[in-house]
Amino acid sequence: MDKLKAMQTFVRIADEGSLTAAARALGSSLPAVVRTLAALETQLGTRLFNRTTRRIALTAEGRDYLLSCRRLLAGIEEAESALNGEGKEPFGPIRITAPVLFGQMYVAPIVTRFVQRHPGVRCSVLLLDRIVDLVEEGIDVGIRIGELNDSSLVAQTLGNVRRVVVASPAYLRRHGTPSHPRELLQANCVRFTGNTVPEWTFHDGRRKLVLPVTGNLDFNHVAPAVDACVAGLGVGMFISYQVAPHLAARRLVTLLEDFEPPPRPVSVVYPHARLLPARTRAFVDWLKQELRLASPPQRRATSTG
Repeated sequence: MDKLKAMQTFVRIADEGSLTAAARALGSSLPAVVRTLAALETQLGTRLFNRTTRRIALTAEGRDYLLSCRRLLAGIEEAESALNGEGKEPFGPIRITAPVLFGQMYVAPIVTRFVQRHPGVRCSVLLLDRIVDLVEEGIDVGIRIGELNDSSLVAQTLGNVRRVVVASPAYLRRHGTPSHPRELLQANCVRFTGNTVPEWTFHDGRRKLVLPVTGNLDFNHVAPAVDACVAGLGVGMFISYQVAPHLAARRLVTLLEDFEPPPRPVSVVYPHARLLPARTRAFVDWLKQELRLASPPQRRATSTG
């Protein structure tokens, strides 16, 4: 058995989520993939996947082995890249994750331009409003908004975003412009409940002020909550990039800026800096350049709101 090929097959099965998809991605037959996996499990003396007629899932031993395989294969690729020179055109798969709206607005267009520039790279983009375990889920690069808790990841800060309170000019003409956060207790607040509690946090000097706001509209996705505010239905609190186009077009205006909480960092994160494949390193450099310099709306959203 070719151990290296077997490890590559095992990693691809884990990434694709099924034997059939792995066979298709590898350009191999399903029976060949099944035989390779069976031979690897026999040689290791342990089951790597729990398999049923409907799904396949890593065992605890499989998750540990997957991490080791990724490190080893990344090391081999890094060594080959060093021998072939840094000028070689990037090639191979990259898996990227980002928050849904930020990904739609900024990351997806950047990925598209990267693939246009480097057609040998195959990018898979997962837009998720949850914290993804990069190693366990086989992700190469992630975009995180907020403070980072995982010290095992390499992180580079790209900028900052504000948490802003906004309303439409029409709403403010009808109800007046609040001068203090407590006035929001009498306002109709449009709330995004996807991953937050129904309270808004402000800073009054050095004192934190937490308000249990209420309203007649709650959404578990950001976009319709923003649209409701644009339509003049209430006041909303969002991350600055989420409303940047509407602020630029004056469909929304910011309120209570003196009471905003501290800005939150936007970071690009990835595991195993020492073993970063050349294609991933090229994408990270491209992402940093694009987000910092090539997209003026993003710079306004992440720096000044």
